[in-house]
Amino acid sequence: MSLYRTAVWIDDHEAHVFRVEAESFAELIVHAAENPQREADAQLHPDDEQRFFAEVARRARGSDTLLILGPSNAKSHFRDYVKANASTLSFGIAGVETVAHSTDDQIVAFVREYFRPVYGQPARSR
Repeated sequence: MSLYRTAVWIDDHEAHVFRVEAESFAELIVHAAENPQREADAQLHPDDEQRFFAEVARRARGSDTLLILGPSNAKSHFRDYVKANASTLSFGIAGVETVAHSTDDQIVAFVREYFRPVYGQPARSR
């Protein structure tokens, strides 16, 4: 059985869901509702945010551990969504980290480093 972890890089507009294995990765992109004012009036549209988070969580199924990444408050809101729905989700949260807009390869490298002990390598001190 292949061992993998899932990382979600999320902001107010989209989420990149990475299934990261020791030697490979796969990425899915989930877009938030198309609304140019979304960030400014997100509090007025909680259903949009809940639908977005539900779809991101659905795409992360199959993992037992989720690392949440991103540059904005969306990562904290998604963490809260996962915690509130923990009884129906198959994964727990390994951590929440602030990571600016990065390339796919940079995110995957960050995830592999974060989960270094899982992939059979000793952890580096941070």
